[in-house]
Amino acid sequence: MADVFELLSKAVFEGEIEDAEDLAKRALSEWLDPLSVIEKGCVDGIEKAGDLFAKGEYFLPELVAAAEAMKAAMAVLEPALSEQKGERKSLGRVVLGTVHGDIHDIGKSIVGSMLSAAGFSVHDLGVDVSNETFVNKVKEVSADILGLSALLTTTMPRQQEVIEMLRAEGLRDKVKVIVGGAPVTQEWADKCGADAFAEDAIRAVQVAKRLTGN
Repeated sequence: MADVFELLSKAVFEGEIEDAEDLAKRALSEWLDPLSVIEKGCVDGIEKAGDLFAKGEYFLPELVAAAEAMKAAMAVLEPALSEQKGERKSLGRVVLGTVHGDIHDIGKSIVGSMLSAAGFSVHDLGVDVSNETFVNKVKEVSADILGLSALLTTTMPRQQEVIEMLRAEGLRDKVKVIVGGAPVTQEWADKCGADAFAEDAIRAVQVAKRLTGN
């Protein structure tokens, strides 16, 4: 049993997508508990990758590969988890996406994977997301956190537009807003009315935990 957990953790950590998927299937074929496989295999591996990234010993391509490997394994394990009605303890509901007019995906996807690994329920809306779609999803899932990514200076104002729309809809005090992206700064976060700024995926998890009291 421990062998499969260790191998899956290693596959995720090293960004071996096919190996991670195959090991997840093997774990289920051996009747291992999918929740244990997620926590002791997937989460263990992505956290190790995240720790090295935070220390500057791992670089963005390696973190991207680790996140993709984890997603491949989770695609196998989550349906099995749902079937047995097992549930991970959720730290909160997160709606995440790249704002309208911006199609950058990598950083946002890593944030989603890291938040999921940490125990948040993540609703990733993808890229080029309209202001209305963000607000409607926040309403639909009663989100605790809204993550708005903008990788262009020309799309940063969309973050402020979404926050203003939340305020107009009477939702602003019900959801914490985190902004991020290459051109985004703490100064901009303060100016646009966000609750927090996350410089990278590691900090996004730290900020999300702080904002939700975890």
